[in-house]
Amino acid sequence: MPVKRSAAPADVGAFLAALAHPQDATLQRLRTAIRATDPRIGEDIKWNAPSFHVDGRHFATMQLRKTDSVLLVLHLGAGKRALQQGAIADPEGRLTWLGADRATLAFANPGEVDAHGEAMQAVLRQWMAHLPSPGAQDHPEP
Repeated sequence: MPVKRSAAPADVGAFLAALAHPQDATLQRLRTAIRATDPRIGEDIKWNAPSFHVDGRHFATMQLRKTDSVLLVLHLGAGKRALQQGAIADPEGRLTWLGADRATLAFANPGEVDAHGEAMQAVLRQWMAHLPSPGAQDHPEP
């Protein structure tokens, strides 16, 4: 199966410019901080929002439904996966767990991204370490 090509950062930027979201400054600051976490991180549009991947494996997608904050949804892919309790160190206590394979980080403004950016990047590095290996099947044969 061919790997989906990522949108160039300019394409994501154009998407966000056309969106004219009330939290645009937060979105842009968060986008920059995420990409600065690891040089392998790419971005594209998934579920009508910026989504981030490494080696073709998506791990985070922004949720743009709210106008007073931006949620970053961390996920592990389509297959059944779970993280063991304590697998992700979160010393600032900013993760909201939605299940064993999904959590969110919320940012109300660009200042929060600046204040918590390093901690977020540490969480993202840990999260990416739990992604399936490149080429691993999400739904292995029984």
